[in-house]
Amino acid sequence: MSKRALLIAIANLLVIGNCAAQSMFRGDAEHSGVYAGQGPRQFHGVKWSFQTGDKVLSSPTYHDGVIYVGSDDGKVYAVDAISGRQLWRYATGGPVASSPAVAYGVVYFTSYDGKFYALNAKTGVTKWKFVTGGERRFEARGIHGQLPKSQTFPDIYDTYLSSPVVAKGAVYFGSGDGSVYALDAATGAQRWKFATGNVVHASPAYADGVIFVGSWDSNFYAIDATTGKEKWRFKSGDDELIHNQVGFQGSPAVVDGVVYVGCRDSHLYAIEAATGKEKWNVSTGLSWVITSPAVHQGKVYFATSDTGLFTVVEAATGKPLVEQTSKSFLWSSPAIAGDVAFIGSFNGALEVRDATNGELLWEFQTEASKRNLGWVLTADRSFNQSLVYRSNWREAPTIAVNQQLSVGSFLSSPLVVNGVVYIGSTDGKLYAVE
Repeated sequence: MSKRALLIAIANLLVIGNCAAQSMFRGDAEHSGVYAGQGPRQFHGVKWSFQTGDKVLSSPTYHDGVIYVGSDDGKVYAVDAISGRQLWRYATGGPVASSPAVAYGVVYFTSYDGKFYALNAKTGVTKWKFVTGGERRFEARGIHGQLPKSQTFPDIYDTYLSSPVVAKGAVYFGSGDGSVYALDAATGAQRWKFATGNVVHASPAYADGVIFVGSWDSNFYAIDATTGKEKWRFKSGDDELIHNQVGFQGSPAVVDGVVYVGCRDSHLYAIEAATGKEKWNVSTGLSWVITSPAVHQGKVYFATSDTGLFTVVEAATGKPLVEQTSKSFLWSSPAIAGDVAFIGSFNGALEVRDATNGELLWEFQTEASKRNLGWVLTADRSFNQSLVYRSNWREAPTIAVNQQLSVGSFLSSPLVVNGVVYIGSTDGKLYAVE
C-alpha cells in the first residue's frame, strides 16, 4: 500500500471511529461525554431548528450524517445533520424521553408505551419490538413534601427514560418495571433480565464486559454483561421521610477503571469498577446531581440541580478545581469538545464555557425564554419561585413544573459534531447551533 493510500485508509478509520463514538447517549459505551474535534468558542448563529410536536427531553445522537432524537409527541425523528430536513419519523404509543442508540444499521430506543424498538436506521422501518413489564414513574407517599402526606404521588421530576447502550451484539437498557434488560441486538430475543428494587430510568454504561447502572432503589449495580449476574452493588444515601434525597437518575461515566456517577442524594461518587469500593465522593449540600458527568484529561465535569453549579473536580481525588454559578437549575449533561464545555440550563439557555476555568464564553437563549410568558423568570433569568410554586397541594407542583418548562428549557444534553452543537428543548425544537 502506498503512503497516500495508507493515510486515506487511516483517515477513513478515524471518521468511522468518530461517528461510532457519537451514536449513543454520552457519545460512547463508556459514556465519557467527550466528543471529537473542537467546539465553537464563539456564537455564529443557529444553523437550523427542527420542530417536533412536543417537548424534546431526549438527547440527540449522530450517525452517518443523520441526527436521531425522540420527542414527547411519541415519535422518533431522523434529521439530516446539514440541512435539518426530516428524513423519516416513527410513531410509538408514548413519549420518547430516551436517547436513541445507532449500531449495525439499526436505531434502538425506549418509549413510555412500555416497548423497546429497533428500526432500520436508513428507512425508519420496524425491525423488531420488545415488550417490557410496563413503564411507570418513580412514586412515593408525600414525595418532595407534596400534600396530603398519605397520598402516593408519581415523581414530577422523573422525566427521562433509560437510554440504551449497544455492545458486543447486545443492547442494554433499564425499565420502569424495575429491571435491566439485555437483548440480542439483531433479533430482540431476551438474553437476560436483572431485577432491581425499583424503577430504572438511568442509562447504563458498558466497559470491560460489565454493565454499570443505577436504580431508584438507591443502589448502583455492576452486572456481568454476558450472564446478567450481579458483580457488586453500591448503596447510596436514603430519605425515608419525603423521598427527595434518593435514587440514581443520571448515567455513569466509566474511565480508566473508575465509575463516576451522580445521585439525587446530593453526591457525586467515584467507585472502583472492579470492586464497587468507593474511592471518593463530593457532597453538594442538598442539591441533586442529575447530570451525567463528563471525564476528560484527568478532570470530571458535572453540575448541580437547585444550586446550578457547573463544577470540575480532579478525577483521581475529587479535589475541587472549578466552580461557576449558572442562573438556573442544571439537568443537562456537560459535553466536552476540545477546550470547550457545553451544557443546557432549565431557563432556556445553552451555556458554553471554557473547559479550563469554567468561564462563560457565550450562550444561546430560546425565544420562549426571551418572551418569558407569565414572568416565570426573574430579571436575572433565575426562576421566580414564589410565583411559580404557590402550593404543595394536589396538582399545584405539576403545574409549577410545566410553567418552568414553558421557557424552552434545555433538559436534553448537547451533542457536538464537526463544530455544530445539537440539542433539544422543551419548546419542541431540535437546534443546530454554531
